[in-house]
Amino acid sequence: MGKIYIGISGWRYKPWRGAFYPPDLAQSRELEFAARAVPTIELNGSFYSLQRPSSYAAWYEATPKGFVFSHKGNRYLTHILRLGENIEPALANVMASGVFNLREKLGPFLWQLPPNFRFDAQRLERFFRLLPHDLEQAQALARRHEPRMNGRVALEIDANHKLRHALEVRHESFNDPAFVALLREYRVALVVADSAGKWPDYEDVSADFMYLRLHGAEELYASGYNDAALDRWAARIRAWSRGGQPADAKLISRQPPPRRASRDIYCYFDNDIKVHAPFDAQRLIERLR
Repeated sequence: MGKIYIGISGWRYKPWRGAFYPPDLAQSRELEFAARAVPTIELNGSFYSLQRPSSYAAWYEATPKGFVFSHKGNRYLTHILRLGENIEPALANVMASGVFNLREKLGPFLWQLPPNFRFDAQRLERFFRLLPHDLEQAQALARRHEPRMNGRVALEIDANHKLRHALEVRHESFNDPAFVALLREYRVALVVADSAGKWPDYEDVSADFMYLRLHGAEELYASGYNDAALDRWAARIRAWSRGGQPADAKLISRQPPPRRASRDIYCYFDNDIKVHAPFDAQRLIERLR
């Protein structure tokens, strides 16, 4: 089996205080607490605005050895520029903003498209060509950041390791085998997204890892996962991690993925409104030990 990381999307939510977090825990120590309850967290503040190098350095120090952060890409690229022609400076800004301060704890990049973004092969391929697949490539890109970033960048890397990218889509036009072929060509994972039926969900394997986002079983961002649902996700994760796929996988393409002995899995619970996420993550972890 590949490595399996089960965690949560974000960690700073007011309803979690006194429910998941102890009532007397200082807010500044919430990441430290959460990072010892789950082995990975999806950084989502980076989706709304570029974070600072000092923040990434602090997050690195607050988490234990072996911890992994997934990094949600900035919405300026996906929702404002909509992956248009002149996105390289904005992508360089993301890479320069401090992500290298996460060092060996930097995991996959998540890129989320808006619900009204239709499949556009040319636009996607242009974006995929720009994506760095290791830290040295990311560093070369980061050095081309915009001047407005001067004074708030981190460009040094301590070692080189590969980078991974995952794409979450929310429009039915992506139900096209050409889309899966494009993902596989550029080694980008298709996000398996459980959204309580609000958006299409696909499970094609397109990279050497799988990326799952569980937004809620019955109510988006709110409802939890019962034992039967967690058992089902555990079985699917086992199949993917062993290099295969579930027998009932929801597939776009009939072309089988490249054979692998194993795949790494990154799975994040995003049903945070009613404090289900951290507890559901821990229950799924127990099923996969």
